[in-house]
Amino acid sequence: MTQVTNTVRFVLDGQIVEAQGVRRTTTVLDYLREQLHRKGTKEGCAEGDCGACVVMVGELNAAGTGVNYVPVNSCIQLLPALDGKSVKTVESLKKADGSLHPVQEAMVGCHGSQCGFCTPGIVMSLVNLVQTNTSPKRQEITDALSGNLCRCTGYTPIIDATVKACEKKTALKVDDSADVPLLQEIKRAATPTLSLDGDIIVQPVVRTKKGNEFVSPATLAEVSDYLVKHPTTTLLAGSTEVGLQVNKQFSRPDHIMYLGNVQELRQVADTPKAWRIGAAVSLTQVETLVAEAYPDFAEVLRRFGSPPIRSTATLAGNIANGSPIGDTMPCLMALGASLVLRRGNKTRNVALDQFYTGQKQNVLQPGEFIEAIDLPKPVAGQVFRAHKVSKRFEQDISATCAAISYSLKDGKLSGVKLAYNGLAPSPCRAPKLEAVLEGKTPASVSAAELDAAIAASFVARDGLRATWAYRSLVARNLVLDFIEEQTSEVA
Repeated sequence: MTQVTNTVRFVLDGQIVEAQGVRRTTTVLDYLREQLHRKGTKEGCAEGDCGACVVMVGELNAAGTGVNYVPVNSCIQLLPALDGKSVKTVESLKKADGSLHPVQEAMVGCHGSQCGFCTPGIVMSLVNLVQTNTSPKRQEITDALSGNLCRCTGYTPIIDATVKACEKKTALKVDDSADVPLLQEIKRAATPTLSLDGDIIVQPVVRTKKGNEFVSPATLAEVSDYLVKHPTTTLLAGSTEVGLQVNKQFSRPDHIMYLGNVQELRQVADTPKAWRIGAAVSLTQVETLVAEAYPDFAEVLRRFGSPPIRSTATLAGNIANGSPIGDTMPCLMALGASLVLRRGNKTRNVALDQFYTGQKQNVLQPGEFIEAIDLPKPVAGQVFRAHKVSKRFEQDISATCAAISYSLKDGKLSGVKLAYNGLAPSPCRAPKLEAVLEGKTPASVSAAELDAAIAASFVARDGLRATWAYRSLVARNLVLDFIEEQTSEVA
């Protein structure tokens, strides 16, 4: 929370920048280019796809002695969300003596740039990678570049440049020594304001003359109280959806609440049977969390979007958005995940497969929000499989994503949970297909039975991403693939 009204304070290369009188929906990209004249950061798509706008955004680490950075698509990030954070652009990489960052030098030496428009974004993605990984493997390099879609020179020179830069092992980390004390200063100044009766007041970062606000609360209690008073407030976490609405639909919500500073929502509670994942936990963190227990889920997340998207987007945001082709929901439904919903001081638990009531519709009441997701841990004998089918392998919208969880008892499928996206107005379980599978040996399940269950479960719809004939065929074949390995084991 901050006491400063109509002033966004962030640190840029050893200086505190005070952005005053900005619109609540001003993007980081627009402010960098138009007000600070940092022209290296480019606008290509204005929807977080091309990577020309990538910058690094940092926060003080837990000890308060350094800065943790993530790559961010500045074109869809709203400027007020930067309050109290640090930013590094491609201009930040140039040293006092005029020399370039090792990644930049290697890009020149390996001829990794052609027209140069997208090169700054590529460089920033790679520089962010080497902050914590000074010996990246080829797969890690290509993953880091998955959101930088322009490669005029092809992959090889860019990958070679990364390897060459890392051979030096020195000067790979950006210099944030001057930023740390300034971030500490801003943090100390962000003290709560109390009303006469002792209640904490959520001071807006930005307030318009009409009374519209951008608020950034610090506690869960503040979030709950504000939403009860302003139930139509737009919740903002990663801005991967709201930013699109601002840029493409010119949306101007009356009230915007940023959840990124609420520590209670950024926590993962670990219990013997489940993880409770806070609503502001990023997809990158979730990917790491489930990598060992549910590798197929982690792979779906890896292909969900680019690192700049996953570093800011949240699991709760993907669920609340309710897109028919949301990729995380089939995995969560098949694993029996449930939601903790809060309104004021009251909470309730709702199974995710009971959350949606239609396309972009759900059971949330006015002023209610997703506080956390309860994700069960695997149990002995449990099999979980998931796969996403799309036209482009990485960072693309699903034709369909399917996920299944089951165990084998006496060679027969048991406890089957099967879920899809892309087949209905919202992601959903497929109980008729589950019934076909339950109690049968994997080898006895036929394609004809599954086809009939799919036809009885869903309304045939062609779409821009795939025809119904293709989607239904893929939906059936994925199930057969998911149980095929068990067929050979039983045999």
